[in-house]
Amino acid sequence: MTMKEQQLKAAYRYRMFLTTALLTMISVVLGGCNLLSGPSAIVESQEGSTSTASSLTEKTKYHISWTMHQNLPVPQDAEMLKQVEEQFGVQLDIWNMENNKYESLLDMKLAQGSIPDLFRIRQPQDLLKYQQQGVLAEIPIETLNEYAPNLMRIIHEQAPAYEKAGVINGKYYGIPVINPTNIYRTPVVYRQDWLDKLGLPVPQTLAEFEKVIYAFTFNDPDGNGIQDTYGLSSEGMNVLFGAFGQIVFADQLYFGTKNGKKMIGALDPEMKEALAYLRKWYKDGVIDPEFVTGENKGGYKHLSHAFINGKMGMTSMGNYYHWIQDGDYEDWRIDRAGRVVKSPAQAAFNVKELIAKFPDARIVLGRPFTGPHGQRGSKGNDMLMSFTAIGADAVKEPGKLEMILRILDEVSANPDPDKAASMSYGVQNKHWVWTPTEPRNIVIMPPYDTMFGYQNTIGANIGMTVPLKETGEREQWAATLHLDQDGIYNALEVATPALAKYGDALIRLKNKAYVAFITGERPLGEFDEFVQEFMSAGGAEVVKEANALKQ
Repeated sequence: MTMKEQQLKAAYRYRMFLTTALLTMISVVLGGCNLLSGPSAIVESQEGSTSTASSLTEKTKYHISWTMHQNLPVPQDAEMLKQVEEQFGVQLDIWNMENNKYESLLDMKLAQGSIPDLFRIRQPQDLLKYQQQGVLAEIPIETLNEYAPNLMRIIHEQAPAYEKAGVINGKYYGIPVINPTNIYRTPVVYRQDWLDKLGLPVPQTLAEFEKVIYAFTFNDPDGNGIQDTYGLSSEGMNVLFGAFGQIVFADQLYFGTKNGKKMIGALDPEMKEALAYLRKWYKDGVIDPEFVTGENKGGYKHLSHAFINGKMGMTSMGNYYHWIQDGDYEDWRIDRAGRVVKSPAQAAFNVKELIAKFPDARIVLGRPFTGPHGQRGSKGNDMLMSFTAIGADAVKEPGKLEMILRILDEVSANPDPDKAASMSYGVQNKHWVWTPTEPRNIVIMPPYDTMFGYQNTIGANIGMTVPLKETGEREQWAATLHLDQDGIYNALEVATPALAKYGDALIRLKNKAYVAFITGERPLGEFDEFVQEFMSAGGAEVVKEANALKQ
């Protein structure tokens, strides 16, 4: 048993002791009186029968702790949050946990004995880990279908291959969160103005890419007369690994398929060839020496601060919508007269930050370059984005599970288009309006259209993503860029027992070894030794189970 599991069980036993002691005191004080009071009061059953979920009234007040994806904290008195609370007669306690540190913050809460009722599992491979820790409740499938019918219908109709992704040992523990926009891989981004200044095309091959990144480093692309720029950093490295058919740097262990079998990409012998390039580039000063700490320096996780600050000219970070430039496509907006009109799209996220610092900067999205064996690709984010689960303590209170599922269904998959839009974007005609033409899409009203994370600040969008096809102009633009091609996706989206047990340690071992190979701290001749270390540390068992798993 791990130290974390011991802490969790100790905390649970302590809480149970306090609960038992408290109930004993109450029974003594009240002398066995059958009193009903408090927010969790249960309606007395008729004729002395035992209370059940069906005996709960609509006025029952549940206190429900709720975890969700957040860019900004959700105020407890947020407008849309209050609306949901009033509609269902509950009190929602949103756990504000920074997305970049979500797992560590959640694990800290769990170690202290606190389990969220609505349990967001950001990394799909973590579902099994949390189930094994005993912090998740089984969700009876008949209960799920009865109390979250719209949610389950959409998953069944739009993503049937993932319906049973959350089943462990024949029991349902996680509702799959399927992101339809993940058909688009991560973009490969270059500073177009740097390429133009240096007279270089967008690279299509590894040789051309190498020429570009050396020029970005040594040929003063920003024109300041100082050698203070680099070719690439950590996220760009995945495009090089992709040119050899694998992805290495990711939040999860990335599996590939070779000769019909699953294998861990970082262990592919061809990675030695990729590492030889990175080792040379690092020695020559072409790679940002701070690549170990990553391109993002805090805040919104998809911002590449190294790129935004003009430190390097290439990256593959974030999603396509983080790299929109002024005029990339025509989009709907509200003009000064209050009319819904089409106008050129405005720069967003990384590009917006970049041009705020360098007004003349321009970017271009290129295709992943080909490697020496004809392979190419950038990281694809799995369609199975995460899981939504129920905390183990939630089912201890009769009717609470059913209430959570009702709320989740309402805020995630309401069949009424107006209500569904309100749950995600706020009040109609205040926060958003419909487009005047079909297919109807949402237009965010000023000033919310320029406010980062406004949905969090008003308490909207507290539900889970459902796999409904996106029809907006932004997605149509992404399709024209062919971002649905050349993506390298994880061949293992869910965990096995060995991966749950060894995964975190194996990721640390892999990252440490790769950094040492790149920086020259460890000779490349030890790559096979690293593979043996990895396999001996649980990797062999992980690979064996991955190939035995039926997906």
